[in-house]
Amino acid sequence: MRLRALAAKGLLTATRLYLVRHGQVAEGCTDVYNGHNDVDLSLAGVRQCQALAEYLQDVQLAGIYSSDLTRTRRGAEMICRGRNLEVEVCPEFRELNFGIWEGLSFQEIMERHPSELRQRFNDLANFRIAGGESLTDMQTRVIPRLEELLARHAGQALLIVAHAGVNRVILSQAMGLSLHRVFHLDQAYAGLNIIDYYPDLAVVRLLNGIFYPSS
Repeated sequence: MRLRALAAKGLLTATRLYLVRHGQVAEGCTDVYNGHNDVDLSLAGVRQCQALAEYLQDVQLAGIYSSDLTRTRRGAEMICRGRNLEVEVCPEFRELNFGIWEGLSFQEIMERHPSELRQRFNDLANFRIAGGESLTDMQTRVIPRLEELLARHAGQALLIVAHAGVNRVILSQAMGLSLHRVFHLDQAYAGLNIIDYYPDLAVVRLLNGIFYPSS
């Protein structure tokens, strides 16, 4: 591809996205579907974000963004320290709204809503949870905001701290994957993804990088 050759020679400047998932959430919230519930980070989650902030401290960023939920804003604020920037919150980058499933564990959903759970697995992209969203709904609010920020920072680097579902939607679009395959993409707490955007090509440089001890 001609574009790849030009990029390899440094004749095209990519817009680089550092895409981060929030750190581990507070005790009692780690094994449930939090969705739009505004839960905080655990002490481990704070340490994870601090380690990532240290890793990124020498990276020049033109903008830092997060969803408007506490667990993402806190991580973004840690990365922002020492920079002449302020975190801009974007409600569009909230996690999937799980509706009546929010606050429930997978086991509880299986017990209380088995038929709906089967429907979701049969049509992962389009099944809308009662009172909530489908992945397609989330994609419809996430991608236009992402494209706006990429245009704003064309040729620069920006960072977004969001959620596992949001990140999977962004990565799926970059990789040309169907939303039915989003769970093929792991997103660990405080995991880092790097995507370079060219005029008609997105290149994933790093997927789910971890920069803190595993235990």
